[in-house]
Amino acid sequence: MLLRFGAVPTLVVSSAEAAREVLKTHDACFASRHMTPTLAVFTRGGRDILFSPYGDLWRQLRRICVLELFSARRVQSLRHVREDEAARLVRAVAEECAMGRGGAVVPIGDMMSRMVNDSVVRSAIGGRCARRDEFLRELEVSVRLTGGFNLADLYPSSSLARWLSGALRETEQCNRSVRAIMDDIIRERAAGKDDGDGEDDLLGVLLRLQKNGGVQCPLTTDMIATVIMLVRNPQVMDKAQSEVRKLFEGQDNLTEDNISRLSYLHLVIRETLRLHAPAPFLLPRECREQCNVMGYDITEGTRVLVNAWAIARDTRYWEDPEIFKPERFNANLVDFKGNDFEYIPFGSGRRVCPGITLGLTSMELVLASLLYHFDWELPGGKRCEEIDMSEAFGITVRRKSKLVLHATPRVPCLH
Repeated sequence: MLLRFGAVPTLVVSSAEAAREVLKTHDACFASRHMTPTLAVFTRGGRDILFSPYGDLWRQLRRICVLELFSARRVQSLRHVREDEAARLVRAVAEECAMGRGGAVVPIGDMMSRMVNDSVVRSAIGGRCARRDEFLRELEVSVRLTGGFNLADLYPSSSLARWLSGALRETEQCNRSVRAIMDDIIRERAAGKDDGDGEDDLLGVLLRLQKNGGVQCPLTTDMIATVIMLVRNPQVMDKAQSEVRKLFEGQDNLTEDNISRLSYLHLVIRETLRLHAPAPFLLPRECREQCNVMGYDITEGTRVLVNAWAIARDTRYWEDPEIFKPERFNANLVDFKGNDFEYIPFGSGRRVCPGITLGLTSMELVLASLLYHFDWELPGGKRCEEIDMSEAFGITVRRKSKLVLHATPRVPCLH
């Protein structure tokens, strides 16, 4: 479907067959990113791995991600960070329960968000960020601004639209704040003044590459969505908890050892990613040269949006697509690594997400830990169907309302 958002021609892809054409058959033609004025501010004109235009810079950044930042060795080297942050989350919930005399209503959504962000920051810079709360507030603003529509993005060539756009001015202010915090962190690390863990963290790798001349140039929502789907489907949660507690019986705190053996939990995560992908649309691409897709001529400069949300709910590919049914993946070999176009939560082709392994590893450990140590239910006797599933759509999907659940300790954790 070809639409026009303001002055921007936009091709919306809503079937697996069309997605295959764009992301595989003509991948090279659609390998670049559509750069809006808002994104240009946040990415300094597309100088990052997500939004850099297809070319030499993107190839260098991609090589760094694949060989250095998100390699199997690097993911394994950051295991201690993931295990420590998961244990801290469990202890925080346990402390809330202790004050509630055996159980408590906890803001688990907010707690998981903080845990994920702490884990990401520690993995990136080797320590905690002194200005974490300020940093997270600015990042939340940046996600809202890049995911919405504003006058400057709809009419990118119009000087008047840029002048009238309050969102663009807010973007510039937000970007200055984020950059100031990041520059402070990098300067301290480069000067050796921080308390980082050494080159194991991602910033250490980048600084080494920069020093050696090798460089010339976020899974919170998914975890929260998985918890919600489990609470809404008690029989699924019982089955997942039984698997986790049987495998780790007798342990005080969970580690990543044996996590790969949690076969049913893996099915739960895959089904959650189908119903609640990280983003409703894959990050926008741009046609680099005129090509023909399924009989239609697509002109150079056309923005392309792949509707992963609609494809994952299409009855042509999924039986009872609106029902949460992890067992559907028991005999279904469809995977999310970009080869099966009816299921592409992380994209496909040249621009597939490079951090899939790191994100899923963290997700599995945290969910297993929460299921192992606590029983979960809705507070105040609410029924499962009363959970507010409303989502705010933007460049990513996020919940409109906070997730609050009642936790009851079942397996003590080591303090």
